[in-house]
Amino acid sequence: MPEQKTLKNTKWKRLFYSLFIFNIVIFLTLFTLIFWPVPESEYPSIDTQQLEAGSEFTVRTTKKNLNELVNAYIDKLLKNTNHSYEISLEEDVHLIGELPVFSSTVPLSVHFEPLVQENGNVILKQRSISIGLLELPNRKIMEYMDKYLPMPEWVTVNPKEEEIYVAVTEMNIRSNFEVQVQYIDLVANNIAIKIRVPYRTLGIDLEQN
Repeated sequence: MPEQKTLKNTKWKRLFYSLFIFNIVIFLTLFTLIFWPVPESEYPSIDTQQLEAGSEFTVRTTKKNLNELVNAYIDKLLKNTNHSYEISLEEDVHLIGELPVFSSTVPLSVHFEPLVQENGNVILKQRSISIGLLELPNRKIMEYMDKYLPMPEWVTVNPKEEEIYVAVTEMNIRSNFEVQVQYIDLVANNIAIKIRVPYRTLGIDLEQN
């Protein structure tokens, strides 16, 4: 009997210490995630070279059309990956998806305000953000987004400023068209995009004329 009692006490102590160590590991992991310094983000440099000869056109579109185009691009980007997110253009820009946390995933929801820049690019300024039931700083969640959500090369997540820089002018378009955003008013459903068509794309060489 004393031996059995001693055995039970030993098992109980092992379970207690195992649970204690597990809790310490979880605490240290969360502490590290919250207080680990947020890295600096640099936006793509803007090409200041003189534009080649071409013609410009302004295209006006709606939230629905732009939403379909954006999500079609995202679907192609995420193909053959385990990641999932989409964009919903409502009264603001709503990103909905999932982020991996430990061995599972948690729902992600971020609302952004689109701010058109003079160079034709767009800054998505974070308005609200949530990641399941976890209580983490906004910057830390955006750092997770930068680390785990696949995004195009011309999209830069800036956790420190809590914003995303969308450099549409850096998009690699097969037709060689150059795209700039002129105006975005999601509430009024008014979106204007400037498309520049270099003459060389059409086989026109003005120097020979």
